[in-house]
Amino acid sequence: MDFVFNIAKGRAAELYWRVKNSDPANSALLVVALAVANLEADTVLQDKDTLADILSGATDEATNSGYARNVLTAADLAALTPDDTNDRMDLDIPDQTWTAVQAGSNWGKLVIAYRPASASPDSAIIPMTAHDFTITPDGSNIVAQIDAAGFYRAA
Repeated sequence: MDFVFNIAKGRAAELYWRVKNSDPANSALLVVALAVANLEADTVLQDKDTLADILSGATDEATNSGYARNVLTAADLAALTPDDTNDRMDLDIPDQTWTAVQAGSNWGKLVIAYRPASASPDSAIIPMTAHDFTITPDGSNIVAQIDAAGFYRAA
């Protein structure tokens, strides 16, 4: 993980738990790709409180043909299990795949965000973590392993 958005510090495990337990129904985690062009600095991004805030500045979401936000629901997430041996909580998501992503926007970062309901506007989506992910789409599949240890660790 490159950073945790300030709005999600101390909340990421709870938001993950809410999705895993369908509370509310249709809540989900989203994986959003940000274009490298005009990507704001981490110190600027981490202060953004919603996905709409992120996208209202210079930063843009990727627009490549073949790209869409990946939606992770309860069935996609592992059970929330504290690591009592190491006194921490690690959260993981499955590797993410986008099929046949065409050239266009080069990607610079992936954002994991909490969506409270299926029809939530970007102004209600809470960004949790950001991960550097520099890639130049070329028509092939894109696979992202966020981190072998997980996308978030509370210790």
